[in-house]
Amino acid sequence: MELRSGYKKTDAGVIPEDWETESILGITRQIMDFRGRTPKKLGMEWGGGEIPALSAKNVKMGFVDFDEECYLGSEALYNKWMTHGDVAKDDILFTTEAPLGNVALVPDGRKYILSQRTVLFKVDENKTTSGYLFQQLASDHFQKLLSDNSSGSTAKGIQRKKLEQLVVAKPPLSEQRVISEALSDMDALLSGLNKLIAKKRDLKQAAMQQLLTGQTRLPGFGGKWEVKRLADVLTIRHGKDQKAVASSSGQYPILATGGQIGWAAQWLYNRPSVLIGRKGTIDRPQYMETPFWTVDTLFYSELKDDNCAKFFYYRFCLIDWMQYNEASGVPSLNARTIEAVEFACPEAQEQIVIARVLSDMDVELAALEAQREKTRLLKQGMMQELLTGKTRLV
Repeated sequence: MELRSGYKKTDAGVIPEDWETESILGITRQIMDFRGRTPKKLGMEWGGGEIPALSAKNVKMGFVDFDEECYLGSEALYNKWMTHGDVAKDDILFTTEAPLGNVALVPDGRKYILSQRTVLFKVDENKTTSGYLFQQLASDHFQKLLSDNSSGSTAKGIQRKKLEQLVVAKPPLSEQRVISEALSDMDALLSGLNKLIAKKRDLKQAAMQQLLTGQTRLPGFGGKWEVKRLADVLTIRHGKDQKAVASSSGQYPILATGGQIGWAAQWLYNRPSVLIGRKGTIDRPQYMETPFWTVDTLFYSELKDDNCAKFFYYRFCLIDWMQYNEASGVPSLNARTIEAVEFACPEAQEQIVIARVLSDMDVELAALEAQREKTRLLKQGMMQELLTGKTRLV
């Protein structure tokens, strides 16, 4: 392919002629790496303090996940462990295996212990900014470079010496700052959407708990709910082998425990139904309004009378199905076990209204998730343009 005028081919890809390339080792002033270090090797134990130990479990792509469990260390352990200096705000955390290539900025100025499968980069401020290098390390180009230089069949990892020699594109510092700012704005937008989606999911979960058990009643409804067994309102049916009906030109989805796996030329059931795994994934209910086929590891249900299938889908989502697991190996459910589950049941009209409220919340969540995906793709496109110099901001 002929190079565009004003551009050159480098180990970091095709970049503007006035840009340079630099290795990770060259663009950083320090790489902290304590991956083989453990409290026992230091003659100590975890605990006795409040200093978090950040491992690869906590470093997700783009952020530090404090909801993941981490060990806590004492001041004495910190002093023995962090012998190369302190972790500082906006230093770059990078996972070297299991998973490989997650990158995040240190979010604050607290003390941290750098733990398993994670290294930390302190940038050379005369050559780059943390924000810019963070974006480069997260880019598709660098992630592919990382994968190409990794080793391991099950858990991919990269050796320190190879990681240090990987190169990134390096525009002038002033341009780096503008690129970083533009991409950081997109990250802030994505972070805001993630927080809003998490909040909406929590609200929906709380609404399910309240509405589906009768703890909270919607306007216009009163009276006591009747305790029933699921067998009183539905019958659990077995799926069937799909080989005879599978067809690439079929119009009916073939469903398994993980979702759709193909198309069928005919349906097995053609009314609204709640589906749940018979074997394997037994704790992920599904809902179908249109005709479908289910394989033999996935139950479907026939609702009796005028009961609302969507209400029972949400009710199934509240149940801890693993407590009914009947196998020591692959999890499995029995149809009669499902039908024997007891619950408080409202009249059909209240079922419908409850299901409508929860469905509206699902629609709102789906819209937010679609917006997040659109924003993610937009940011991905901006990274491709800005981090390679195809589009210049200065």
